[in-house]
Amino acid sequence: MSRTVIAIDGPAGSGKSTVAKAVAKALSWHYLDTGSMYRAVTVAAQRRNLNLNDEEVMGDFAESVTIELGNSVLVNGEDVTEELRTEQTNRDVSIVATMARVRHAMVHQQRLFATTAATGIVVEGRDITTVVFPDARVKIYLTASLEERSRRRGGDEGEDSVARRDHADMSREVSPLTQASDAHTIDTTDRSIADVVEEILTCLANSSN
Repeated sequence: MSRTVIAIDGPAGSGKSTVAKAVAKALSWHYLDTGSMYRAVTVAAQRRNLNLNDEEVMGDFAESVTIELGNSVLVNGEDVTEELRTEQTNRDVSIVATMARVRHAMVHQQRLFATTAATGIVVEGRDITTVVFPDARVKIYLTASLEERSRRRGGDEGEDSVARRDHADMSREVSPLTQASDAHTIDTTDRSIADVVEEILTCLANSSN
């Protein structure tokens, strides 16, 4: 790995995306949205009418594509941005993202991104500190109260729904959500984004000492 990586994990609603983007902006680094990569593969497969439940089919497909992340998300040059957040994609990506070969293919591209980026990168997800970048310079595990995380989901998911998602993320067979033993835990409940970002930047500064 030739670039400095700040890796951020945590459950749904803990603030990973918002915080990661803010940290990347503060450092003028790249932000890597791994969730969009799984969504991109899913949308591209939808367009080709592939069987999203067939692990062999989806594994072959994921290994055959190149994903580009920027203002638009491209799969082999095909713009899939507008369909990344549809209800259908939300449902389908939960199937695709659990497949071992799909995850292996995405991890390969994520690591490649880190070696070719012009700056350091800030990357977030649910297996970033444990699977994708276990040697990251800084590892952060964000969390928040169940009530707060449910509120941040915009009321679309109640506490029971968020708790079920936590259980699914933590108990899945492939790359479950776990807290790395050397990750710095930050509870974002009742804390501002700026405050959390400052703590992460302090972790980065301390890691260089």
